[in-house]
Amino acid sequence: MEKCYNITVTGKVQDIGFRSVVEYAGRLLDLSGLVFNARDGSVKIVCCGEDSAIREFFQQIRIRGKQRGAVIEDIKKREIPFDVIDLPDTFSRVLADDDIDIGRKLDKGNELLRDIKKDTSVLPDVKKDVSVLPDIKMGIGNLNTKFDSFITVQGEHNKRMDEHNKHLDEHNLRLEKILEKLAER
Repeated sequence: MEKCYNITVTGKVQDIGFRSVVEYAGRLLDLSGLVFNARDGSVKIVCCGEDSAIREFFQQIRIRGKQRGAVIEDIKKREIPFDVIDLPDTFSRVLADDDIDIGRKLDKGNELLRDIKKDTSVLPDVKKDVSVLPDIKMGIGNLNTKFDSFITVQGEHNKRMDEHNKHLDEHNLRLEKILEKLAER
């Protein structure tokens, strides 16, 4: 029997690719659902599937998540009515929250740089504890990826607009000819 769940995963589950793990497991098991990062540091999942597939899904995200560096403290699940939400057939990550993630990572970097600017004596401490640096690097990498993607999409849009403008020019020429003929009458 197919069931739907609202799931919250807490622990160290953000900034390590955990959503990709969840998405992969959901697709592997042919579940429908969504996964996204919440502002409170947890990962939220809404999914539907057969009971056996859901049990396997939890095992997969625990095992694969640990391999990616996740430290799962708790997985809370609450069954929800099957028809409460219309989920996509293919399990997907919600990418709208990436901006929040990038901002959070860049904020960490800004705080670190501000501390260094105020007091360069913290540099040895930064050198000893570089745990924040991968977050900053990942945030900048994600931002660069988004910019690259934007440039590609913008380039495609510009090509379509050039084609559209070409058609408009042709259309305007036809309209001018019609107006000229009407003016001759």
